Formats: sequence, C-alpha cells, structure tokens
Amino acid sequence: MDIGTLRGLGTVLVFVAFVGVVLWAYSSKRKKSFDEAANLPFADEPETKKREEEASRSKK
Repeated sequence: MDIGTLRGLGTVLVFVAFVGVVLWAYSSKRKKSFDEAANLPFADEPETKKREEEASRSKK
C-alpha cells in the first residue's frame, strides 16, 4: 500500500462521513428537535415582556 492509496481511502472515508452527517441533519425525524433548539435563545424571555412587545406592535 502506498501513500496514494491511503490518501484515497481517507478521502472516501471523509466523504462517507460527510454524507452521513448531511443525511442525519436533514432527516425528518430530527426536525422537531432542531426547531426546539432554534427557539432556545427566546426561551429565557419572561412572558410579560413578550406581551408588552406584542401590545406595542399592535398599537402602531
């Protein structure tokens, strides 16, 4: 086995891992958990502050 063969196998291995991550990320089974994770930055806002912002938007 020479260095070219090892590099080729390494490239194939990395490509297979990349395809696996893409399939995992775009799987419909993961959508709900990704949507929840996307809304985490907004979870720490108190409800009263959200209501005040919505009220101020509706008055305009």
